[in-house]
Amino acid sequence: VQLQASGGGLVRAGGPLRLSCAASGSIFSINVMSWYRRAPGKERELVAAITSAGSANYAVSVRGRFTISRDNAKNTVYLQMNSLKPEDTAVYFCKAEIVERDLRLGILNYWGQGTQVTVSS
Repeated sequence: VQLQASGGGLVRAGGPLRLSCAASGSIFSINVMSWYRRAPGKERELVAAITSAGSANYAVSVRGRFTISRDNAKNTVYLQMNSLKPEDTAVYFCKAEIVERDLRLGILNYWGQGTQVTVSS
């Protein structure tokens, strides 16, 4: 199983950006899918998470600006980021709680490789 994140880049403050993260491999089901970020000199923080049923929650700092969604048929999670601020600059990571086809393995956490988002003022 692997997660492939994409969509990062350089954007001006106030602009939008959309991240995608696709899971592939021997997947039976995916529970929660999440986006985290790590800004320079800061700890990694949870940005948003979404259950398989579509229930989402957000960090206070991004609420109202970011929207997390997922396509269960494609095993993909998205993060639509609007009204970006320079303080949103960070490496963004996706995470998925995956049940593999070998059910004996239980629920495992997988991480994407990270994608850089840079917001200029």
